[in-house]
Amino acid sequence: MNRFNNIAVIGAGISGLTIARLIDKESSVTVFETSNRPGGLIKCDKINGCLFHTCGGHVWNTKNEEVSNFFWKHFNRETEFIKSDRNSTIFMPDGSIVPYPIENHLFKLGENSLKQIISELIAISNAQDEALKYADFEDFLIKRFGRTLYELYFRPYNEKIWRTDLYKIPISWLEGKLPMPTPEEILYNNILKIEEKSFVHSTFWYEKENGSQFIADRLSENLNIIYDSHIEKMTYTSNKWMINGSLFDAVIYTGNIRELPMALNGVDIGLFNDEILSLESHGTTTVFCALDKNPYSWIYLPDSKYNAHRIICTGNFSESNNTSGKFTGTIEFTDYLSYDDIIHQLKLIPLHPEYITHKFNPTTYPIQNSGTRKMISALKQKLSESNLFLCGRFAEWEYFNMDKAMESAIRLSLMLNNRQWIS
Repeated sequence: MNRFNNIAVIGAGISGLTIARLIDKESSVTVFETSNRPGGLIKCDKINGCLFHTCGGHVWNTKNEEVSNFFWKHFNRETEFIKSDRNSTIFMPDGSIVPYPIENHLFKLGENSLKQIISELIAISNAQDEALKYADFEDFLIKRFGRTLYELYFRPYNEKIWRTDLYKIPISWLEGKLPMPTPEEILYNNILKIEEKSFVHSTFWYEKENGSQFIADRLSENLNIIYDSHIEKMTYTSNKWMINGSLFDAVIYTGNIRELPMALNGVDIGLFNDEILSLESHGTTTVFCALDKNPYSWIYLPDSKYNAHRIICTGNFSESNNTSGKFTGTIEFTDYLSYDDIIHQLKLIPLHPEYITHKFNPTTYPIQNSGTRKMISALKQKLSESNLFLCGRFAEWEYFNMDKAMESAIRLSLMLNNRQWIS
């Protein structure tokens, strides 16, 4: 049984909703949410009958059985979801279209590039012990795929997203999120033209109605959520937490960790303040557009002549995402773009995008350095002494997708119940 009778959850994004549902039957749970509805980054809006994913294009899948069991307890996959194969592609700067992942479709590249890539993959294979030691993200990409493929695709695409030098990104941050094919597997897949089905979202489930907002709305049902409540101060005294005039035995914080030092009162985390406040992140400007009809789900854009890094063709995810005669999707830019800049950029981007609306999310991509995880781990230990627990993408400063955010919540719930995590 949970040792806390009364728990506050800060944030009604996917992590906050998941942890609240997991502990709601064993504790009295109050969720504080700064906006007027649940969802966090998975919120969707209806614009003239078309569905706008306001940050990204969230679909559901997981390889974690525990997470899958939790999810399908709350949804009916036969009546409420559509199962789809991911049809992703890369629009290359030379105008060619190469299916994703690029390393499985090298035969689509030009002859000169292909010869050089093959030569580099053979050299990597002959020096495999050395190649498997990676100093950072840039080092991983070069040693795993070769310099030519790095310069042709991986470097320009990833620099658009992360807006930071790739050598500054620790490889540990991206473990489990990257394809790890050997040179032999890459060449074998190209010779036999084998499709890549091992990454998590090669197939996915998508809601028939209302996109990922449907998930947030369902998980929020029957929870005690107080909306429009931005928490500016959390005070710890006499082993209790005071939040907005109410006392709680424990707090689960799923908000942005950079706001924590200003909000805490009665718990000294001064040794961590400078590291917390220096954490790097980037936002996204998500532009909702009418697009030329196409068969794709995700389109990756390494071309340096425009700033967008991907087009998410959410109009293909469900028929209900479009009104009659219109096909829609979102174009994603890292960081802030003004309306005038957006209109200029749309003129350069394929598929003749026509602007409908846009949303700027100031914090979307958390960026780690080599010391981030060690710092977060030590901070978690310190906060747990006062019954304050961190959970989720921005509280733990991890690049979590929806299933990983749920996994974080499940881990925490098992810990609170003194049960062992089931992998």
